[in-house]
Amino acid sequence: MTPAGDPNPPGRGGRGHLAIVGETASGKSALALALARRCPDVELVSVDSMQVYRGMDIGTAKATPAERAEVPHHLLDLVDPSEDFTVASFQRAFGTALAGIEAKGHRAVLVGGTGLYLRAVIDALTIPGRYPEVRAELEHEPDTIALHRWLAERDPVAAARMLPGNRRRVLRALEVTIGSGRPFSSFGPGLGAYPPTPFRLLGVRLAPGVVARRIQDRYHRQLAAGFVEEVRALAARPGGISRTARQALGYRELLAHVAGETSLEEAVDEAVRRTRRFARRQRVWFRRDPRVVWLGAAAGADTGAGDPEALLPALLAAYPR
Repeated sequence: MTPAGDPNPPGRGGRGHLAIVGETASGKSALALALARRCPDVELVSVDSMQVYRGMDIGTAKATPAERAEVPHHLLDLVDPSEDFTVASFQRAFGTALAGIEAKGHRAVLVGGTGLYLRAVIDALTIPGRYPEVRAELEHEPDTIALHRWLAERDPVAAARMLPGNRRRVLRALEVTIGSGRPFSSFGPGLGAYPPTPFRLLGVRLAPGVVARRIQDRYHRQLAAGFVEEVRALAARPGGISRTARQALGYRELLAHVAGETSLEEAVDEAVRRTRRFARRQRVWFRRDPRVVWLGAAAGADTGAGDPEALLPALLAAYPR
């Protein structure tokens, strides 16, 4: 994936667009909504790989109809859950949404925790193509270390950038190297490069214990709101659920429950554990980016408060009207 050479390509950045980043359940969406309520020229853009799916509302903590009526939201409900959705698809949809926002003279505030989707749009990454036949053939090899050795023979630079046991990354690099006929590393320096971007990046950082509690509390609220019923309806859809959508946090576990494979308590406990692990990975991902300015905390510190909306004054000061 190659960062664009021009940090200010046409149609981007002229209105001071912003991205609010942080772990899942850190309160990013509530903070962004509070900002939009104070700033009439702000429109919200979801950067969440699962909120693109129609019918996956409760479990993805999607903005409610009332919130969408109050403040413009973009990149929600783009495809059916039976469809796979790619980073390249998101880039195209984002470009259209951003052009529409700028045509009105408004500012975009990006909010969501899918780090790769965010990097794809704020850095205008060049996304290598997909080669499903090559990928299917590679999937037959269960030994990820062996796959990494194959990659090292074909593209030692790419192999050196990833852990030998990271199956997802190794498979993708091999898929592109074999399918395109050129080394995966030739598509750019990778996600370890942080070039200039026309988007401002502000981060919400809560103490890990606070995030862990908020994750558990959110699942309880979602269950009370009908999360199980939502998953049962998705499972009964004629088109089924795509491999991508099926992996959504909470959905995979509740799908096992509605299929009779596990109890509700076991499914929720596993969903909480998996979401907490995911939050830790997000935390590491966003902390690596030196362009992020963290709100309400000194560099390297955490905000212990449980109410992220208390950061609104700091956000308004950092992102004036």
